[in-house]
Amino acid sequence: MSKKIYGVVAGLAAAALLVSACGGSSTSTESSAAAAASSAAPAASEAAPAATAKIGVILPDAASSARWETADRKFLGDAFTAAGVEFDIQNANGDKAKFATIADQMLASGVTALLIVNLDSPSAAAVVAKAAAQGVPVIDYDRLTLGGGSNYYVSFDNVAVGTKIGEGLVKCMQDNGNMDGPVALLNGSPTDNNATLFKQGYEKVVTDAGYTIADDQAVPDWDNTKAGTIFEQMYTKANGDFVGIASANDGLGGAAIAVLDRNGQAGKIPVTGQDATDEGLQRVLLGTQCMTVYKAIKAEAEAAAALAIALSNGDQASADALATGVTADSESGMDVPSVLLVPVGITADTVKDVIADGFTTADKLCTTEELKAACEKYGVN
Repeated sequence: MSKKIYGVVAGLAAAALLVSACGGSSTSTESSAAAAASSAAPAASEAAPAATAKIGVILPDAASSARWETADRKFLGDAFTAAGVEFDIQNANGDKAKFATIADQMLASGVTALLIVNLDSPSAAAVVAKAAAQGVPVIDYDRLTLGGGSNYYVSFDNVAVGTKIGEGLVKCMQDNGNMDGPVALLNGSPTDNNATLFKQGYEKVVTDAGYTIADDQAVPDWDNTKAGTIFEQMYTKANGDFVGIASANDGLGGAAIAVLDRNGQAGKIPVTGQDATDEGLQRVLLGTQCMTVYKAIKAEAEAAAALAIALSNGDQASADALATGVTADSESGMDVPSVLLVPVGITADTVKDVIADGFTTADKLCTTEELKAACEKYGVN
């Protein structure tokens, strides 16, 4: 890990351990500062798995973000393999019926814990209910299933993710000399609670800084093609009169930037992103994307794996010790025991920190002469 990112994660992990040593656990809501989960990583390899332990993982899709297949699948698999636990990782590919079928098959196969990334809360809640009826604990991974009643939640402080997006956008707009003016919001899927929380974070930062919201649109299913169409309409209606665009992830940001590029404005109007995808980082290096948000998915995956293993072992005490706070479920009114990690805003100057953290490589980013020059300029090697 780079010193910068490691310092954030390790410091919060130490705080979590201190609280645990004092015989209690901290509490927080999704919008408050949350403890990092890197301290949970050793538990995934140290906990002795039950002989019959089998963890089922359902990922949501491969289109909304590259992370699900390139990062989460790998890191979860690595954590379970290191612990000697049998596991089954499948992707619903954006299909709620397929999601339910995968869950049924996993439950029938005798999984001892389910780890799910929902496509929406109602369909996932039905899966949680089936699992509960069979005595199988469920961990919401990255996205909270509202009203679902999952046993645990592992994610990032998602309002803080949005806050990082807003702070990055405000800095870029101010660097352009725009201290006020119209901003467009290109939000994530309306069925994803995370998208709601991201928007809560960046909209507050942008409006508190004195900017106005000129347009505000959600993108169904985080679909990048739909995002391009939606932003094209936003751009045409406003005649391109935006001083900044808050996009909720790199895929949506890339769709907006493609529209700006066709109109000769790529790099002139700041656009944000999230997930630190290779494409997003490349655009950040080239200056067409203002910033992205890096989330240490390896730590998220290891925390979730540690919880799943503890639950499979019937070790409730260890599972409870791993949860460093709670998240309020706005539908059920319940507090869900949670592990919430801390996001990091990334600009061109700090892309090298993502490389140093092992999330991607310079070879994957520095692929053209223009990008090689940018990589050299910003110390990406």
